[in-house]
Amino acid sequence: QVQLVESGGGLVQPGGSLRLSCAVSGSIHSINVMGWYRQAPGMQRELVAAVGTAGSTNYAQSVQDRFTISRDNAKNTAYLQMNTLKPEDTAVYKCYATDWRDRDTIYWGQGTQVTVSS
Repeated sequence: QVQLVESGGGLVQPGGSLRLSCAVSGSIHSINVMGWYRQAPGMQRELVAAVGTAGSTNYAQSVQDRFTISRDNAKNTAYLQMNTLKPEDTAVYKCYATDWRDRDTIYWGQGTQVTVSS
């Protein structure tokens, strides 16, 4: 069993920064890729960023050069540093993790609201 617990998020002014964390517990050795999706009201879910076990990263073009994803395998935690936030970054952010044992298994965090507004 794998559980993902998110923290961070909240309200920030345009141009500000936030950091999201996603801590994994349970069968941690089965975790492969970790990352975040986001979904704004009335919008499709969007992959924001992902990080592999060796640190390889992938970003949505809309957040490239503003967001940085990382992971600390010793702490079983992934981080999403979000800088220069824009109102269009407002969404529910939900972390996920894939299982190397089963490509169809995806674990999800509870989601956290990020609101960028003045």
